[in-house]
Amino acid sequence: MPETGRFRGGGERGAESMALKKWVVASVDRQAVRRLAAEAGVPAMTAALLQVRGYTTPQQAQAVLSGEPLHDPMTLSGMAAAVDCIRDALDSGARMAVYGDYDADGVTATVMLYSYLESCGADVLYAIPEREGEGYGLNLHAVETLHAQHVDLLITVDNGITSIPEVARAKELGMRVVITDHHRPLPELPPADAVVDPFLPGDESGCQCLCGAGVAFKLIEALEGPDADVQGLLENYADLLCIATVGDVVPLTGENRTFVRFGLEMLPYTDRLGLHNLLEEAGLLQKPLHAKDVAFGIVPRLNATGRMGSPNRAVRLLLSEDPEEAASLAAEVSDDNDARRSVEEEILSAALSQLREDPPRQWDRVLVVEGENWHPGVIGIVSSRLVEQFGKPCIVLSLTDREARGSGRSVEGFSLFKAVSACAPLLTKYGGHPMAAGMTLPRENVQAFRRQLNAYAASLGELPLPQLCLDAALKPEKLSVNIPRAAEPLEPFGTDNPSPLYGLLGMTVKEIRPLSNGRHVQLTCVRGGVRVRCLRFGVSPQQFPYQAGDVLDLAVALSVDTYGGRERLSVVIKDMRLSASNTEDLAAGVALFEKALREDPLSEQEASRLTPTREDCAGFYRVLRTMGGYQGGAEGIAARAGLPFARVLSCLQLFCEHGLIAWERFGGHYTVTLLPTQGKVDLFDSAYLRGLRARVQLGPNSAKGEEIL
Repeated sequence: MPETGRFRGGGERGAESMALKKWVVASVDRQAVRRLAAEAGVPAMTAALLQVRGYTTPQQAQAVLSGEPLHDPMTLSGMAAAVDCIRDALDSGARMAVYGDYDADGVTATVMLYSYLESCGADVLYAIPEREGEGYGLNLHAVETLHAQHVDLLITVDNGITSIPEVARAKELGMRVVITDHHRPLPELPPADAVVDPFLPGDESGCQCLCGAGVAFKLIEALEGPDADVQGLLENYADLLCIATVGDVVPLTGENRTFVRFGLEMLPYTDRLGLHNLLEEAGLLQKPLHAKDVAFGIVPRLNATGRMGSPNRAVRLLLSEDPEEAASLAAEVSDDNDARRSVEEEILSAALSQLREDPPRQWDRVLVVEGENWHPGVIGIVSSRLVEQFGKPCIVLSLTDREARGSGRSVEGFSLFKAVSACAPLLTKYGGHPMAAGMTLPRENVQAFRRQLNAYAASLGELPLPQLCLDAALKPEKLSVNIPRAAEPLEPFGTDNPSPLYGLLGMTVKEIRPLSNGRHVQLTCVRGGVRVRCLRFGVSPQQFPYQAGDVLDLAVALSVDTYGGRERLSVVIKDMRLSASNTEDLAAGVALFEKALREDPLSEQEASRLTPTREDCAGFYRVLRTMGGYQGGAEGIAARAGLPFARVLSCLQLFCEHGLIAWERFGGHYTVTLLPTQGKVDLFDSAYLRGLRARVQLGPNSAKGEEIL
């Protein structure tokens, strides 16, 4: 389709992603809640949260609230062989090596198993691959190096399940190999002496939710034997297990809840010098911790060593028994994290500029951006932030002279691994799972890769709209500190057990106040005469997309603050929308408009939905002139236009094409600027409309060219 009017990407939106979501309020069975509250002996609000999350019996409730017993480690496939192999090495004095990974899960798993074996008197060393040069998992250079160090038994943690040639080489060199991993295996397994992985075919251990460190802990349990002091083992290792479990974003269900709960209690008082100093660096020392504190305070620091520096530094930090060394390493790790943040922001800014300057890329079903020598350690984080901004799968590629290395993140309902697999002929190497994938490809294949990814996505039809799930809709007059207190027994919160999110629906905005020098806003909202003060972090008053008088639905998190010895309720807005908005219509309108801009085939019905009437255009233009333009989300401009959103977008394209406005769409944020006009224009003498008509035969009621201004 010819580009006559200029459709441009706009600027960044700070913390406000504006991505469209379908709001779903959980259905509460009040009779079932009353029964569960009585039988489980918990407050009604606690019972309601349990019920909407699928815990409907007293037994299920108690398992969540009190913790489930740990699974027998010997039920894991391959565990008996692994124990025999390691015990034999201990008895014979054979040299062992623990081979981990460079993320928080791999580092903590390495520290756990290495320190345990050392405590058993083993001749043991550890190794972590460098992200740059070696990459993830076992590699041939590492195998050769460990052999040169006279290693007899190689034990992997958090990797190895797909390392078939590497394990084969280790066996050729006379080494024994034990694989412990939690990733999905290929049809062919490595030729190791033992393979422990809960995803092995036929495994009935119930340990599929474990991270790599979780599997390593089960190995330690098994090595201790049937009379193992599990409580003592948790006291020794739960701090590390907590970091790994939270950091690897595995479900906080089953025994993972036990690991994290124990760990959160122990972490503020850990006797690991390096971890103590790291907590101090993060401002978390000797205070009650939540899983989010670990997720945002500890995990990024440990991950930063693998992204920006050497992951061996993280292992040394967690093993250090020298106060000066521990303090120094903790400071270095925190510096790595600061550097990571800086590089991440630079790459994100460059990626956003690339999308802004090349608008057709924004219309793709899967976004692909690339840059020269972007740091490979942070491109995965950048892809996650782009997903938040645009609500689409995103892949970020770092280009070198000959190749491109990429990392991508997806949205629910779209398997990025399958999409990347469909492009296998273009790739040198790839791997991943439904929500994330990595790949390497020749530089000259980048554009073909982008086209083939999007062709695959097109074959699947439109993606389902992401959901925003609310645990309950609350009446403003019922708000109190008792609500977040009732949720506390369900902690720790995380994957598959999210922190509760509540709906305050139909709230009228009365006042918008800046906080912290304009970095945040405080809203005063009213419903039924009840005033509620809410905070929205990371959004300035200028960025805030609503105004006094708007009626909003608010998705809020509730917590208890203590100030001056008094408790008060904190209400933090996590998402919001105009109460009258129809998210499904908005999303469908965007998808259809992008389909037209991509010049995909259109049905007559689709073209009709896109084509505005004279009255549509005239009425909408008058609205824009009355408002003096527009800046905000899709819902706001749709509500003010009073049109189906596909037609709103078509109107904007027509106005832009004829020089009446300039408009920008970036992610879900829209900016419309009125331009000076002279005389009348025929809006329907349009390249955009001709492009529609070139691909379909419009029906008899289609709009004709008319003068409206």
